[in-house]
Amino acid sequence: MALRGGRLKSPLSQLALAPYLGRGVATAAPILMKLTAEGLSTEHLAYFFDVLASERESRERRETSVELVTTGPESDGFPTRDTRVVVRELFRQAEHSVVVVGYAVYQGLDVFQALVERMEARPELRVRMFLDVQRNHRDTSRPSEVLRLFAHRFRTDEWPGSRLPDVYYDPRSLQLEATKRASLHAKCVVVDEQVAFVSSANFTEAAQARNIEVGVLLRSAALARQLANHFESLADRQLLIRVPGI
Repeated sequence: MALRGGRLKSPLSQLALAPYLGRGVATAAPILMKLTAEGLSTEHLAYFFDVLASERESRERRETSVELVTTGPESDGFPTRDTRVVVRELFRQAEHSVVVVGYAVYQGLDVFQALVERMEARPELRVRMFLDVQRNHRDTSRPSEVLRLFAHRFRTDEWPGSRLPDVYYDPRSLQLEATKRASLHAKCVVVDEQVAFVSSANFTEAAQARNIEVGVLLRSAALARQLANHFESLADRQLLIRVPGI
């Protein structure tokens, strides 16, 4: 820790704290500066944060649960939950934020209906999607044209609502040289940075209802935050970019 290691020393400043507090600097820095200005040593602050971190880690371990989620034929003797049911429940329970990461989206009008309804019921709900955008075979058109067609198909064929999510893509996927392309192949849903669903299932009717797919539903705030922050950090660094027109 920076406090214990001596990298942060009194008097603390917002500039010195910024690399360690990230987005929380505006809220936390004034409090920490005030405490040290009133005589609290950085060693005592370090001890205080260690206790808080230990307690949070212990609480999160107690609150963590893991469930197997599958699509396809059920096996005898192994209780599982259905992919389509779990995804819809997650969308319907969202209060503040939803992160959706997917490789393939097809027949989304049905898959995303519950999410659209939740967005309409809760105007403050923030939805960010990180989706794979690929060229068709032998397509050499400009990236802007590929994105225009993707945005049009998403709005008309895959999204059943008028309020749109923020949609991001990996610009490397549109490289003309196939050897330089990359795919956004992850599939997961994170709700309110509290629950994460990681699955092999795409956001398609077949993957949600018919294929043989497996995934895990993790009720772990620590892991859910890490997963959501991973993709949001890629967007903040512009490694994943907003799809224009959505």
